[in-house]
Amino acid sequence: MLETSRAMKHTSLAESHAHTHPLTDKRTIGFDPALQYVSTTGQHAFVPPGPGDFRGPCPGLNAMANHGYIPHNGIATIDQLVNGSYTVFGMGRELALSLAVYGTVMDGDITLLSVSIGEGNNSFLTQNGLTGSHNNFESDASPTKGDLFQYGNNHDVQMSQFVQLYNLQSNVSDPSQVNYDIDILTTFRSARFQQSIDNNPYFFNGPITGLVFQPAGYQFIYRFMANKSEEYPEGRLDREVLKSFYGITGSEENGFDYTSGYERIPDNWYKRAIGDEYGIVSHFDELSGIALAHPRFLSIGGNTGQVDSFTGVDLTDLTGGVYHASTFLEGNNLKCFTLQAMMMHFPIGATGPLEGVLDELADMADPLLRAWDCPELEKIDESLLEKFPGYLRYPGMEMRD
Repeated sequence: MLETSRAMKHTSLAESHAHTHPLTDKRTIGFDPALQYVSTTGQHAFVPPGPGDFRGPCPGLNAMANHGYIPHNGIATIDQLVNGSYTVFGMGRELALSLAVYGTVMDGDITLLSVSIGEGNNSFLTQNGLTGSHNNFESDASPTKGDLFQYGNNHDVQMSQFVQLYNLQSNVSDPSQVNYDIDILTTFRSARFQQSIDNNPYFFNGPITGLVFQPAGYQFIYRFMANKSEEYPEGRLDREVLKSFYGITGSEENGFDYTSGYERIPDNWYKRAIGDEYGIVSHFDELSGIALAHPRFLSIGGNTGQVDSFTGVDLTDLTGGVYHASTFLEGNNLKCFTLQAMMMHFPIGATGPLEGVLDELADMADPLLRAWDCPELEKIDESLLEKFPGYLRYPGMEMRD
C-alpha cells in the first residue's frame, strides 16, 4: 500500500492558486517578443547527443539538453530541470518542481537530487532514469512513443503514431491555419488509448501514470510546444514545429526521417507569455475538463494478458472508500485525488537537501488541498493492481519486487 507522504503545511498560498487560468483569451495573454524569445544560437545552438549522453522518452527534456538549457549529458538536478522548463517553455514553478521531484524520487538519485532524462547510470544514479521509469513516470498510450511491452522500447518515436497525429491536420490546406491544439490532441489521445487496449496485452492505466502523466503527455504538446506570436499569443503548433520537437525531418510526400535523440527547439520560437505560466492548477483544471468529456480516461486498470481484455478496479476499494466512481468528476475530486496520489509517493521524514525541496512542495500542496476542500486520502491499495501483468512485469524480466 502507498502511505501518505507527510503532514502538509498551512500557508496563505491558497488564494494565489485559486484563479481560473486564461487558456485562449488573446486580450489577456499578451505577447512580448523580447521576453518570450528562446535562443537557439551561441551557447544554446543545437548540439546532438554524443557518446555517454542520455536522451529518453520526453521530447521537451531532450530538446533542452540538446540546446544546453539543462546539462548536455542528460543528467540534471531538480533545480536545473525547474529553471530550464521555465526558461524554455514557461512552465510554472510548482508544476515543474512537482514533476522534477517525482522523477528524481522514483527513478533518480535523491542524494544528488538528480535524474537521468534517459537511461540510468550507476556512476551517477542509484535508480533507473526516465527511460526505466515505466509505470512510475512513463506510461502506456503515449502520443508518439510505443508501449514498452508492445515494442520493447518506450523512448523512440514510433513513426506510425507520429504520422497518425500529423495527419489529423491533413485536411487543412492552408499551412498558416494548421494547429495541433488541445481538441486535436484529445481526439488523438482517445484513439491511442483504444489502440493500446487493442494491441498491447499488458496495457496498464495506473492511478498516477494513467491519470496524471499520460494526459500530460498530450496536453504539454500544445501548451508548451506551440509557438507564440502577436497573432497567436496563446500559441499555434504547426507541422514544422511539431516535427522539430520530435527530431523528425522530411515530408510525408517524400518520407519522414527520424533520428533518435535529435529533438530540437525551432529557430524563431517563443515560449509562453510572462505571467501566463502553465502550472499545476492550469494542468489539473484542463485535465478535469477533458475527463468530463472522456470519462473512460479515468478507468484505472488494464488488460489481463490478452489484447482487448481491459478490466477496471473499483475506485472505492482502491481508496478505502474516500473516492467513488459515481462522484469522481464532481467538484474538485479528480484534482484532489491526483495531487494527493503524487504527494504520497514522496518519502516521509527526509533529511538533507531533499527535505527542503519536499517542504516547498508541501507549502504548495496544502493550501490547494484546503481550497479544494479535499477529503483525506490515507492510502491507495496497490494490491488491487497486482492482477494486471502490465503493472507487475517488465519485458523479459521476472515479477518486480
